[in-house]
Amino acid sequence: EQRIFDAVDPVKDVDGFHPFNVGLLVQKRPALVACTPLGCIELLERERIPLRGKHAVVIGRSDIVGKPMALLLLHRHATVTICHSKTADLPSITRQADILVAAIGRPVFVTPNMVKPGATVIDVGTSRVEDRVLIESLFPAGSKRRVAFEKRGSLTLGDVHPSVEEVAGNLTPVPGGVGPLTIAMLLKNTVTAAERRLNRG
Repeated sequence: EQRIFDAVDPVKDVDGFHPFNVGLLVQKRPALVACTPLGCIELLERERIPLRGKHAVVIGRSDIVGKPMALLLLHRHATVTICHSKTADLPSITRQADILVAAIGRPVFVTPNMVKPGATVIDVGTSRVEDRVLIESLFPAGSKRRVAFEKRGSLTLGDVHPSVEEVAGNLTPVPGGVGPLTIAMLLKNTVTAAERRLNRG
């Protein structure tokens, strides 16, 4: 995977994965940034969610989402905690978050007892679930999601349990939340890369 990232020309790296572009992000000189975390920031800023001085917790430490997400939040003056599979007493940490970003790829992992009342929760996860028992435990008979499951035999679920909606102040939907923004940021990066190339020429 790293060899593939390294093989891409940094000026054409619209995914924002090349070590050169990651290094610029670390130094707060971003050019092309990983699209999913960039989409999350776009969402927070458009919704006017305050970041300065807020405690942000990111669950997940991947090079593609978790780490760049933490850096983007840090650059906007949030106090950032990164959690992962080895974090002790995870719920006690996530309950402190004003902004909680779930990016681990484990469906319905984040439950209401892990969320501070009124927190902004960004669900990055997208897992295809075919487990009927799980779906029936999450969605009542006749609900739109249950009907969709009956039709397709699967549902796309996020990392956040649907009942978190009762606790959170804001919650991104899955599907239809972060996903479309990721695509939009990919197009934005493509335009940025093209403009930078023209300006150099």
